[in-house]
Amino acid sequence: MAEVKHISIDTPNEEALGIIDNDAAVIIDDVVPESEIDKILDELDPFIKGNLKGADEFTGFQTSRVGALIARSQGCRDLALHTKINSLAAKFLEPHCDNYQLHFTSLITIGPGETKQILHRDRGLWGGYISRKIETQFAVVWAASDFTYENGATQLVPGSHKWHAKREAKQNEIAYAEMKKGSVLIYTGSVLHGGGDNTSKDLRSGIFIHYAPGWIRQQENQYLSCPPEIAKELSPELRSLIGYSKGGYVMGFYSDPNNLDGKLESVTPEKIFSDKKDKFTVLASPANLVKGSTREKT
Repeated sequence: MAEVKHISIDTPNEEALGIIDNDAAVIIDDVVPESEIDKILDELDPFIKGNLKGADEFTGFQTSRVGALIARSQGCRDLALHTKINSLAAKFLEPHCDNYQLHFTSLITIGPGETKQILHRDRGLWGGYISRKIETQFAVVWAASDFTYENGATQLVPGSHKWHAKREAKQNEIAYAEMKKGSVLIYTGSVLHGGGDNTSKDLRSGIFIHYAPGWIRQQENQYLSCPPEIAKELSPELRSLIGYSKGGYVMGFYSDPNNLDGKLESVTPEKIFSDKKDKFTVLASPANLVKGSTREKT
């Protein structure tokens, strides 16, 4: 059986990224204490009690999901800004973007009796229209319980990001992301993966916080999941990460429909909360602006 490699929080980024480049997945053991995870579960408990299950085999008839984690949980806000994870995400995604963003959040709980999810690549969200030369995701799963083979640990096929798109995995090529509560699974948008089957009597819970290039459509609409009246409570860094900022000179600007003096015409979303300027406020020269918007063919 294939395996997902395990590293520690002190493993150099270059080594961690090398494993991700080769396998498209890695587990970082014991990133946060279990008590920190327990506080998050307490914050989300009112929403967990809804216990809405999936409606088909892919979403899982015994699998529940809770979204809008940035709006609902201070602990998840802290996880989203975790220094080690963000340093890896930035380095991994930077070849294909000027900045990256929060893409998706969800507490996903696989209950007893759940069957295996079909193996898939998350990049399929965009319908196959993005070149496979561009990596679309840096996916992060925080273990909110122990992940075991029996309770539905994530299935992964190391190295499948380099396969022909139609090649199917053999049983001995499938690994299971077994890890302790408080550990982190990282995988890419191009690797074959899926939820495991839960043959135990226990719940398997993971906090999914994924990142993507800043120019791509987010899977979770952060402006509805975390509207301005909630986003104003966040740090500028976190607001920028979820999308309340420009991703380029004119990418992501807004105009206040009620403003009459022109001061909120085609401005950065950060103006909703303060007079702060973003890094794109001071323009480059026209020549450099055009140069920066193109890439050499490789």
